[in-house]
Amino acid sequence: MKTLITSALPYANGEVHIGQMLEYVQTDIYSRFLKLIGEDIIYMCASDMHGTPIEVNAQKAGIKPEEFANKNHEKNKKTFKKYLIGFDNYHKTHSPENEELSNYFFDKMKKKGHIVKKKVEVIYCEECNRSLPDRYVRGTCPQCGTHEQYGDVCEQCGITLKGTDLLNPKCSICGKTPITKDAEHYFFRLSNFTKKLTDWLNHNKNLQPEIKKHIFGWIEKGLEDWCISREGPYFGFKIPGEKNLYFYVWLDAPIGYVSSTKNYCDKGECDWKDYWQGKSRIIHVIGKDIIYFHFLFWPAMLMAADLNLPEDIVVHGFLTVNGQRMSKSRGTFFTAKEFAELYNPEYLRFYYAKNLSKKMTDLDLNFGDFKDTINNELVANLGNFSYRTLSFIDKNYDGEISEIEKDEELIGKVKHIVEHVEKAYHAFDFREAVKGIMEISSLGNAYFQKKEPWKDKEGAKKAVGLCANLVRSLSILIKPVLPKMSVDLEKQFGEKDLKWNKIAFDKKIKLKEAKPLFKKIEKLPEKTKKFPLKMKVAKIVDVKEHPKADKLYVLDISLGKEKRTIVAGLKRYYEPEVLKGKHIVVCVNLEPAKIRGIESNGMLLAAEDGINVTLLEAPKSKPGDDVLVEGYESDDKQITFEEFKKLDIKVINGKVVWEKSDFHTVKEEIKVEGVNDGAQIG
Repeated sequence: MKTLITSALPYANGEVHIGQMLEYVQTDIYSRFLKLIGEDIIYMCASDMHGTPIEVNAQKAGIKPEEFANKNHEKNKKTFKKYLIGFDNYHKTHSPENEELSNYFFDKMKKKGHIVKKKVEVIYCEECNRSLPDRYVRGTCPQCGTHEQYGDVCEQCGITLKGTDLLNPKCSICGKTPITKDAEHYFFRLSNFTKKLTDWLNHNKNLQPEIKKHIFGWIEKGLEDWCISREGPYFGFKIPGEKNLYFYVWLDAPIGYVSSTKNYCDKGECDWKDYWQGKSRIIHVIGKDIIYFHFLFWPAMLMAADLNLPEDIVVHGFLTVNGQRMSKSRGTFFTAKEFAELYNPEYLRFYYAKNLSKKMTDLDLNFGDFKDTINNELVANLGNFSYRTLSFIDKNYDGEISEIEKDEELIGKVKHIVEHVEKAYHAFDFREAVKGIMEISSLGNAYFQKKEPWKDKEGAKKAVGLCANLVRSLSILIKPVLPKMSVDLEKQFGEKDLKWNKIAFDKKIKLKEAKPLFKKIEKLPEKTKKFPLKMKVAKIVDVKEHPKADKLYVLDISLGKEKRTIVAGLKRYYEPEVLKGKHIVVCVNLEPAKIRGIESNGMLLAAEDGINVTLLEAPKSKPGDDVLVEGYESDDKQITFEEFKKLDIKVINGKVVWEKSDFHTVKEEIKVEGVNDGAQIG
């Protein structure tokens, strides 16, 4: 059976970053594994080139949208090559094939009655003199309250939106508040597919259960018609028969999966319908921010066009860096190209693989852990075992060993692990696959050490030959994750293009020159600017009066997984029942202090202007969430109260500010009411 696998199409509005690269590495590992075991598979992708952001940014750059998008398309192709992403075809959505197929989908959907035209309210910017596509409106999500969300999808809760749904909307181009006006647009009647989508979700056992729960929740609320057209000016395909209406980018972007397949097949000896209508399986790999489109709109479009539905849609979480969202101001945002200039791209592939499973959990790229992983696992374990074995053979046996030790106990253990690794790759559980591979390498290292071949070179020759067979097998097992390293090892064995079925433990060894595979990481990216406080959101669980002080409360607080007690001078300003349940901001790295006989572990933060006192609150955030200062990284080092008093944190325009930087969580800004501008935080 033919298999087609895709990653989400990267938007050609800029260079891909290391967060996006997670997905392409994940897909590439799976694609390479399937090819390694002999399956008939192609990996398709393309640059998503349409939409208002590209049109607007091209205008700013003084070039045409197509030229602007093509420049990023070419840059990203080079970056993907650096990371060894083995696309079988990498096309672009601004192409004859995609226009042809977009018209094909539209025509099929329209003839079947799934497309209607109706009047709707659209967002219009009087300053820019244009209608605003949803992606060019930003505001507060009406469902979860997260600020600075686009008008098409909330990146925090995943709900699909219309620009008119947002609270406090602003034009992303000029920042002014837009108005609404009437316009006529095409709509795809998604509700027509409620039963078919429900049946598909119920019967597809491959889909992640936690994702299906989300999707069923949306279906139960009722599926709304989806606007699939946009007014000009707009960079995209004009809808046939229309003067100033274009296909919305989210219609033609997923069709890019199909058009890339058509482009691939037109250059070879296949038909795109072999993959999209024939006996085949389709697997998509996407991020959790676009599940609504891929689990509802896209399958419905495929149903309407009489094409195959995906057998699986694998959803991964977001990438955080050092425990926080990537940020240019914090020095944790890297384009994939920048990261490749600092480190061997295979190091990032290995780190991602070591942490990836078929779950939607976020993955944290912690630089300290990254360095330890590469130096202590990849270099010291796999790299060391490979080089010490092959260099020993090269030096002591002229690179050749004809008889191999038949250690049934060791070989039996390794074969069992190989089976486990194969199952793990099949299940997208790369974390388990890497764990098994490293276990084999550790077994080999221990076996080599136990035999002590440097003491009796001839007596240990067969055992060293078995170690070399383990290295050769490891070069095959690790190939999906580290394709270049694998090829380098194959060359040392005088072989190439080894497949899974070539794993063996009795092969005669005839080496080329042995060479080290990796170098240790010596330094990490430069430290970012530090803010001396470490702050978290805490929930007040209980409030008691201090037994030895009239003006003090003793508060029991929850920081999620951690409980603490703090003493606070709030009695003049808040009743106990008002405080209970509040989500407040707490400094957690303040030195513990005994206050009238009770130890206080931390300090709540409040604004004071000489008359009024108001707590800093984060009602939309969870206990344990970090409170961040834009542009700075929190410091874990304990500070004294005297050091805290020198920080000069103030309220300016209702926001908490330190050195012109605002306080916020990932869900909200920290705002203060009821105190005058300039109020001090203490």
